[in-house]
Amino acid sequence: MPETQRRPESRYGNRPTMKDVAARAGVGLKTVSRVVNGEPGVTPETERRVQEAIDALGFRRNDSARVLRKGRTASIGLVLEDLADPFYGPLSRAVEEVARAHGALLINGSSAEDPDREQELALALCARRVDGLVVIPAGDDHRYLEPEIKAGVATVFVDRPAGHIDADCVLSDNFGGAHEGVSHLVAHGHRRIGFIGDMPRIHTAAERLRGYRTAMEDAGIPVEDAWMSLGATDPLRVRRAAEEMLSGPAPVTAIFSGNNRVTVTVIRVLAERTRRVALVAFDDLELADLLQPGVTVIAQDAALLGRTAAERLFGQLDGTLITPERIELPTRLVRRGSGELPPAD
Repeated sequence: MPETQRRPESRYGNRPTMKDVAARAGVGLKTVSRVVNGEPGVTPETERRVQEAIDALGFRRNDSARVLRKGRTASIGLVLEDLADPFYGPLSRAVEEVARAHGALLINGSSAEDPDREQELALALCARRVDGLVVIPAGDDHRYLEPEIKAGVATVFVDRPAGHIDADCVLSDNFGGAHEGVSHLVAHGHRRIGFIGDMPRIHTAAERLRGYRTAMEDAGIPVEDAWMSLGATDPLRVRRAAEEMLSGPAPVTAIFSGNNRVTVTVIRVLAERTRRVALVAFDDLELADLLQPGVTVIAQDAALLGRTAAERLFGQLDGTLITPERIELPTRLVRRGSGELPPAD
């Protein structure tokens, strides 16, 4: 190819090496290694020349190679349900802060509530030699991780337990929180209380439904099938469920919503109606205190979930935590007005 037609070399993938630094500074590789790793045995003048070469070339130490020689990659993986869900923001941040305190990098990804995608993502992270995994499971069978755990990958499940394996898990008290929320509505005079939740195969949804049913049973209130709706949290499905519960000759006078995404749609439906309906929501949500009335919620501490799970993970890596445990964190009722409305009829 003529000189004028020669293709330009890519500027990507050509990072400067220690050899380049050594050549520019006029020293040996061992000298560069000592400067880069902060080791003694280099004169101030030589260290200055090496540092100038590093700055001029934009050299960066290859931490991946360095930590692999030590048997650790100084990285952990976090498998979330949905990166866009506000609930997972503080959870992810808490995991990252604990990882940072231990000198580790956090790599995360979303399963999109797809068990196959969860498995693919978790195993891809393991293939990249992460030291540990924090998993919010989408599936209910995690035997695919057994070889990785036996190989030394620390693993903690958060928000939902693992399926068919014995592993650390950090959960909120979903049953107790739902029971308290529904009992709160009962205490304010409600007998026709609707429940709208997530997919029934999901642990949190099933536990919150169980809390709802038990609270109603404890109050001596028979539950009608029409008062319960579980399924996808997309707005159309939730809207249809809420409208059906609020229609007919004996509509519900209160709704217990099973998570923050359900709650947003329920609030929209209630805003379109003149009859006031009480609402208690599982999960807090932004601006809930500014609505009229404010939204009464069962709040769970997402940051504490993430921090506890990450600390368990590094406890496994440090060898101080060996026996898997199930840790259940308490929820709390936050009264803001919507859950304190009396029945309209």
